Amino acid sequence: MTNHSSSWICCQLGAREHYAIPRALHQSKQLTYLITDAWVSPKSRLNLLPKLFVANLRERYHQDLSQASIDSFTNSLICFELSQRFQKKSGWERMIARNAWFQKQALQSLRRISSSINYPPTLFAYSYTALNLFYYAKSQGWQTVLGQIDPGLLEEQLLVEEYEKYQVNKFYKSNFEVAPAKYWFDWQKECSLADRIIVNSLWSSQALQKVGVSKQKIDIIPLAYQPPQDAHNFIRTYPSSFSKERPLRVLFLGQIILRKGIFPLLEAAFILRNQPIEFWLVGYQGVDIPQYPQVKLIGSVSRSATAKYYQQADVFLFPTLSDGFGITQLEAQAWKLPVIASKFCGDVVKHGVNGILLEDVTANAIIQALELCLQNPWKLELFASKSTCDLNLFQLQEHLQKLSFVNHL
Repeated sequence: MTNHSSSWICCQLGAREHYAIPRALHQSKQLTYLITDAWVSPKSRLNLLPKLFVANLRERYHQDLSQASIDSFTNSLICFELSQRFQKKSGWERMIARNAWFQKQALQSLRRISSSINYPPTLFAYSYTALNLFYYAKSQGWQTVLGQIDPGLLEEQLLVEEYEKYQVNKFYKSNFEVAPAKYWFDWQKECSLADRIIVNSLWSSQALQKVGVSKQKIDIIPLAYQPPQDAHNFIRTYPSSFSKERPLRVLFLGQIILRKGIFPLLEAAFILRNQPIEFWLVGYQGVDIPQYPQVKLIGSVSRSATAKYYQQADVFLFPTLSDGFGITQLEAQAWKLPVIASKFCGDVVKHGVNGILLEDVTANAIIQALELCLQNPWKLELFASKSTCDLNLFQLQEHLQKLSFVNHL
């Protein structure tokens, strides 16, 4: 039974955080409805559709929400994605169209269910898909909470600087495009309409404040993460020294794009080309990659397949220019994999304890960190032994406690 003194409606496009926010609320009996674009039970024949139609429908479900009240638009989503493909829409045009489509569908759901709600709920929606939903919520006298998925406008400004730095070099080509002005105009309206804004990191909070969002509105709730059972008993070992026959294996896992710091990484790889180091790049490739023998392009893999790379790597490299959090840091730590990360993301790495924090995202900073690992395998072993110490801070129970605080608006 829902706790009507503290009831929430969650509107969520996609399976972000494995539905952590609605799962936490449902666990505490505070979730009135989850409104989402697709919800596909494991037994559904829709799971057989290829990714050509819509990104992995198998992930659009969670057992923890099997008894929750859910509104979804799976068939409409498939039709929408097919129409976008037929019209050859891509990039920002397609993303904005998808966000608008979701808000239209979710708004119809809100209007339909609002008559059955006796106690004004809190409406939660993620950034860039919340504007029209917040307008409706305010007209009904509801409270609004925005889940900010990234550091917002400041992040784009940082990416513009990085793009301008590298676009003159013929070896580094990116398809980076700035968002249309209306995208940011609507986002600023979302921030204005939100009673509270949830961000995943101190970095995101600082970035929002720098473009005018009130600090008093912002609550920091890190991502929720549950380590895989197989990771608990995993034993990581290192050689006494690295060599050509047994090189240092550096894993980069995520989108291979400008924002993730891929160009400084490639610069570092080129400079270190004569050292016993391999770079494994796992993920969607959104930039041109020079052909370096020590750089292995593995491409996109399924979520379940990533475990193999976490297990076989020696260190995880996350040189992001800006991230709301970067859950891959937690995934790496679960497999006792030391992390080299930038400071512009979620607070996971404790410098010199479970990994290395980069002072800035440059080739030189990455080189210094990797040379330290290369010359001191025992440090990697020490980092690995401390890697899982703080993972309890990212469990779902932490979400429950912090959401309870947010709800006291």
